[in-house]
Amino acid sequence: MADKGRGIIAAASASAAASPLDRELELWSSSSGYGSIVSSVPVGSSDWASFRRVVVSDPPPPPSVDDDGREGRRAMSSTTTTTTSFFVKYSSRPYEDMFRGEALGLSAMYHACRSGRRGDDYDYDDDDDAATLRIPKVYSHGDYSCGGGGSFLIMEYLNLAGRTDDYKLGRAVARMHLAPPTAEAGNPTMAFGFPADNTIGGTPQPNPWTKPNSGTKEWIEFFRDRRIGHQLNLARDSYCSELWTNDVAPRLHLLFEDLTGGEREIRPSLLHGDLWSGNIGSADGRPSIFDPAAYWGHHEAEWGMSWCAGFGPRFWEGYRSLIPQDEGFLDRKPLYDAYHQLNHYNLFGGGYIGSARRDFENLKRTLDSKQK
Repeated sequence: MADKGRGIIAAASASAAASPLDRELELWSSSSGYGSIVSSVPVGSSDWASFRRVVVSDPPPPPSVDDDGREGRRAMSSTTTTTTSFFVKYSSRPYEDMFRGEALGLSAMYHACRSGRRGDDYDYDDDDDAATLRIPKVYSHGDYSCGGGGSFLIMEYLNLAGRTDDYKLGRAVARMHLAPPTAEAGNPTMAFGFPADNTIGGTPQPNPWTKPNSGTKEWIEFFRDRRIGHQLNLARDSYCSELWTNDVAPRLHLLFEDLTGGEREIRPSLLHGDLWSGNIGSADGRPSIFDPAAYWGHHEAEWGMSWCAGFGPRFWEGYRSLIPQDEGFLDRKPLYDAYHQLNHYNLFGGGYIGSARRDFENLKRTLDSKQK
């Protein structure tokens, strides 16, 4: 009896010593039909979250049943254990602040990349799997339910590697941009915005929905107020603000004259939102992008970070094979660049404000020429 009592006390002590994350993982594993936690190994951290690779045992297979309904031997030996790996992010901060936007963004990208537009005029001659982005599936996310302050995000573990075929990457990103807005991908009304505000780096990114079935007019208003206007309010740079308020914003519609009316109207595309070289890789032989600041917007806005993404001719060849360049793309490019230059200034300071000023100056010159 004494040995049994010591065992009970030891088990209770071990349970009490477990962290809120450990208890959350055990609860999720058992409630999701997996076995026990085999290992939980730290694999790094960022300025605002920590990461683990968590390995769980798969449940044993059910026993086989013969034609008479009698239970036979199990399909696998009882000594054989299969496991599944997951990637876990966790933080002491609340879920709403930390992981909700990322979880919804990854889920939207996962579903959009599995749907794609079929039966239209675009040439999808690639193998279906190889031609799509490899996005990790999200399994669970939220605040700790087992006590203790903090939050978590559990997703599929990918064996990430460096970038491989830029042509395939370009086509895969284009296919995501061409995926139709759906409820499963978080956009049931064909609007611009996202189901939740999120962050781009450490900067809050507001994503209120525009009206259903939005087009070019609504996109201009969204980007004017929720992207450039928002960043300018944070930057408080009088030169940029005056250029924007007096010379650019009132004439913004002139940059979109080639995208107004009928089939030319801008329709919502799912954007990664922060697509630079550090968020691009490969997994299982397919291109992969991760750490999104996702929202539904104009596909051209994706390229506001191309100045630090290393997209070469092969990437653009792949992308443009599905989404040709629109006439006013180069005129609009400084607009989309300015958003990210301002964000970098708000995050890091320094010379990024000079780049943003040049973007606004270029926009003013372009708009002046359109009114001559």
